[in-house]
Amino acid sequence: MFGEMGRWLMIAGGVLFLVGAVIFLAGRIPGLGRLPGDIAIQRDGFSLFMPCGTMIVVSIVLTVVLNLIGRLFR
Repeated sequence: MFGEMGRWLMIAGGVLFLVGAVIFLAGRIPGLGRLPGDIAIQRDGFSLFMPCGTMIVVSIVLTVVLNLIGRLFR
């Protein structure tokens, strides 16, 4: 029981580490966050940033990568 729970905790920790590393390194990709379709509104005491274009690009890339990984392990 504890062995299986420990294994799942290690897997969850590894996934969290990978997600954190991707988010950390995503800030270094030139142009990411400033694509056409990203909405930025700045007014006195208010700022809004909605990265719609970036979300679409990241979604497409993740879909392709996860499909390729799924086909490798099938």
